[in-house]
Amino acid sequence: MEQKYINIGKDLVAKSKKLGADGAEVYIIQSQDLSIEVANGEIETLKNAESKGMGIRIFKDEGVGYSFSSDFSNSALERVVHQAVANSAIVEKDPFNKMPDEIFKYSKLDLYDSEIVSTALENKINIAKEIELAARTEDKRITITENSTYQDSVYSVTIVNSNGLEAFYRGAYCGAYAFLVGEENGDSQTGFSVQYGLKYGQLDPQKIGKEAAQKAVRMLGAKEISTQKATIVLDPYVVTNFLGVLSPSLSAESVQKGKSIFAGKIEEVVAAKNVSIIDDGTMPGGIASSPFDGEGVACQKTILIDRGKLNTFLYNTYTAAKDNVRSTGNGTRSSYKATPEVGTTNFYLDKGDLTRESLLKDVEKGLYITEVMGIHTANPISGDFSVGAAGLWIEKGEFKYPVRGIAIAGNLATLLMSIDGIADDLTFFVGKGAPTVRIKEIVISGN
Repeated sequence: MEQKYINIGKDLVAKSKKLGADGAEVYIIQSQDLSIEVANGEIETLKNAESKGMGIRIFKDEGVGYSFSSDFSNSALERVVHQAVANSAIVEKDPFNKMPDEIFKYSKLDLYDSEIVSTALENKINIAKEIELAARTEDKRITITENSTYQDSVYSVTIVNSNGLEAFYRGAYCGAYAFLVGEENGDSQTGFSVQYGLKYGQLDPQKIGKEAAQKAVRMLGAKEISTQKATIVLDPYVVTNFLGVLSPSLSAESVQKGKSIFAGKIEEVVAAKNVSIIDDGTMPGGIASSPFDGEGVACQKTILIDRGKLNTFLYNTYTAAKDNVRSTGNGTRSSYKATPEVGTTNFYLDKGDLTRESLLKDVEKGLYITEVMGIHTANPISGDFSVGAAGLWIEKGEFKYPVRGIAIAGNLATLLMSIDGIADDLTFFVGKGAPTVRIKEIVISGN
């Protein structure tokens, strides 16, 4: 398979050069994706899909033409090359349109678990069933299974360019999740749990089911509270929600367009001294780890904010050329139909040195936030946000009762400076990770 796709890439690059291209790059991805959804002990859906596709970038006279195809017949590939060359002549010219011009040394990563491939379908179905059973066994108030799902993907990525780059890797990942509803006295609440990783043997359906059930029932009978200033503690999942809004501001593309709260702040203190934010494309076990990015640049660990100080931004080859720096290996592609944009890999807030218990113990009065609603409305340019929230009220370090019908508002830059405690429980939710975080004080809007 590896040599087959590399040969296709080399052939297309050669044809591009014959048609007058200054340079060419071929990106090929092939995958097999499985999804099993269970409800009430029965299979609701089972999808097993194979796909492959290729995209070609043509560089000519500072223009870039792009074309793609899922058809690998000789005639289709011929058309794709001609279309990309034609496109390169009509696009806007830009001197920073470049592709990587070096041969990289890639990290050796353990990304392919053969057990994901060899495990029988029936066993994977049983994982989804076991999650649901564990949830209903955990608490009889779990009445509805919205989703109990197992998923896996086995894939390969190939990149060939006219600068001599020939790169290939294969990988696989698997995961499972549950969304449940708990009901009591006419009140209903939802809970979820998710686990994704690179090793089939590390999936824990019992833990997923129990955690989803516990999250659903802990919010039953939630109360409203009055508007007040108080400490808040953010659940790791909630922190990753905020990281999702923050990540575009750490992209060089956003900075260059004047759309980042961090523009012009390199070497400045932008967060509390216990805050480090990292993107690591080579993290062992990371679901977004890979030896190279969507352009063939070696992935790396990039410390963006180091103990409060802004170090750098994330770059692909184009944005790096603009700033006259090296790419950080963050040229990501959403599919073979897309060109490389600046994106994150394993993006996370680094863990602290406190246990979650000690972080909570010091809270005299406050709120442990388990959910935020409307985070997508936060402004990534100004950093302003106003979101609905729900959680558990804390008094003297202990959870007292569930709370809902509240809102919190502020600014991401201020929030980063207000972090006064970070736990050691770094938890990943697919490609983003965070520990439990404590914010000294914020206004909680209630009734």
